[in-house]
Amino acid sequence: MSTLVFGRDREEENIKASKPSTPEDVKKYILKNQIQVVDFKFNDLPGLWQHFSIPAAELTDSESSAKSIWTEGIGFDGSSIRGFKKIQESDMILIPDPSTAVLDPVCQIPTLSLICDIFDPITKEPYTKDPRYIARKAEDYLSKSGIADTSFWGPEAEFFVFDDIRFDQAENYGFYYIDSAEGDWNTGKDEKPNLGYKSRYKEGYFPVPPHDTLQDFRSEVMLTLRKTGVPVEVHHHEVATGGQCAIDIRYGTLKQMGDNLLMYKYVIKNVARKYNKTVTFMPKPIFRDNGSGMHVHSSLWKNGKPLFYDARGYAGISDLCKWYIGGLLKHAPAVLAFAAPTTNSYRRLVPGYEAPVNLCYSARNRSAVCRIPMYSNAPEAKRVEFRAPDPSSNGYLTFAAMLMAGLDGIKNRIDPGPPVDKNIYDLFPEERARIPGVPGSLEEALDALEKDHAFLLEGGVFTQDVIQTWIQYKREVEIEAIRQRPHPHEFYLYFDI
Repeated sequence: MSTLVFGRDREEENIKASKPSTPEDVKKYILKNQIQVVDFKFNDLPGLWQHFSIPAAELTDSESSAKSIWTEGIGFDGSSIRGFKKIQESDMILIPDPSTAVLDPVCQIPTLSLICDIFDPITKEPYTKDPRYIARKAEDYLSKSGIADTSFWGPEAEFFVFDDIRFDQAENYGFYYIDSAEGDWNTGKDEKPNLGYKSRYKEGYFPVPPHDTLQDFRSEVMLTLRKTGVPVEVHHHEVATGGQCAIDIRYGTLKQMGDNLLMYKYVIKNVARKYNKTVTFMPKPIFRDNGSGMHVHSSLWKNGKPLFYDARGYAGISDLCKWYIGGLLKHAPAVLAFAAPTTNSYRRLVPGYEAPVNLCYSARNRSAVCRIPMYSNAPEAKRVEFRAPDPSSNGYLTFAAMLMAGLDGIKNRIDPGPPVDKNIYDLFPEERARIPGVPGSLEEALDALEKDHAFLLEGGVFTQDVIQTWIQYKREVEIEAIRQRPHPHEFYLYFDI
């Protein structure tokens, strides 16, 4: 994440200046760039983009047709989207947001991409389970609170790039098989010839080529994202063997960052396909090596001034920032139901792999769940890094839940306690026992959300139906599915009993 505000470059400003912002701008952009197709994208509840497309002429040839799309929307079947409507109430509508218009970076046919908001066709009200609407309500709630008027967010979403992935599950078998040309497990493989240079387990951080075979791939992703208006600051290889990478995008406001994170995943997956590779944002696909996290940096501002800075405070943070951390720590188990939302998330959240499992805060210490980065002493660089989330999460929901937890901490002046500046894994057992930990499973996180969600309901940001649907979906569709299936390692442990 950027440490300073003045890091914007001319290319980024030019892209922003040329982007459409109104329906009339969109029409002009379509005609000027000879756009043939318009693609409407929206987010399902778990966090994947969905889409459909129309001829661009629908927005240019007929004033009445275009006006209808911008004001009344286009219908779709909500019962076919995860976490949305039941079949007897399936009709829903999408209304595109013209400010999100961008030339789609993936399609060969000139295509304009538009992100849409979801509405009920009967009441004409925004749909309560639309993740983007929840993000917008969180920003509105922040502004109305009087505490701050802007929040900035900087997620660091890691991922793996594989050369082959196979998995299957049936009544009488279950397996997965991963392969990567970079994988340490391939040092003895006859590759005709095997040229070596495989990153050893836990030694993949920052090696140059030929160890790092993905330099050009990441550079193409970076340049493609920048063309879409998503500002990339740095890319590099990550710690794990087998093609783990990170591409960091510059901070932005909450809803904007939710939009950018979806474009980020979209571009990475499709550029990988172009290279005949595949990408996963699963937090823990490889045994005994580092998983993929999504450390989320956040800060609050008011009237153009940062609120988390105080030169006299611990690590240069203000009391308001400490209360924000207090709220995050208090509500972290519930927040992780959104921020670490898969059963696989808790294969990552275990001691010893840099994944933070300790509910405490510190400057620089990466074993604490909340960290205050110390790269810069500039007031505008002061922020909190929440290290427990992972990239399987829905960014709109994760950022909104974190904001609501932090604001609850500020309103109630929740004391996070003293910082922990030691390596927590090296503490004596009795010392470690005094530091609470994150949930050990998705089931525990959902139980925490069920008991502790009043802070999310403040201002109507999250609604009871969202909480209930999320818990029900995760328990019935994911937890029960995993619970009922034998694990391959169980055969190793128990077959000869």
